Amino acid sequence: MADFRYGPVELYLVGFEGDRPAPEVMDALTAQLDSGTVRLLDFVIVARSADGEVTVTEIDEDEYGFGDVELGAVGIAGEDDIDELAELIEPGASAALIALELVFARELASKLAASGGVVLSSERIPAPVVNAIVDVIENEEGE
Repeated sequence: MADFRYGPVELYLVGFEGDRPAPEVMDALTAQLDSGTVRLLDFVIVARSADGEVTVTEIDEDEYGFGDVELGAVGIAGEDDIDELAELIEPGASAALIALELVFARELASKLAASGGVVLSSERIPAPVVNAIVDVIENEEGE
């Protein structure tokens, strides 16, 4: 069996008002980290000034209240990722670029690789879209 040190990693670019995500968002992220479902690898704040200038701030664990959480792979969100994703941020706005390892999927990824399996495609459907689709389906079934 392939013994992976890391499971699949997802990069999230999350826009927010102000210079940091709301405390409730950070609490929800910390709860997931504490549960072991995901592991925080990297956390970067990307801001675009009104004139379009981009500022990147690497965040350390204590600064955002992560407590004992250790960032697992600072720098995994590389300059190319940051440059590409920064284009999605409106002038005068900020976003957090968060790299999360999907710890729960590490064993599955190892077993797939060991069996010769290859992931041909992977797509994440955002929660608002999933919920809207399920609402439509349930409404149609209820008619």
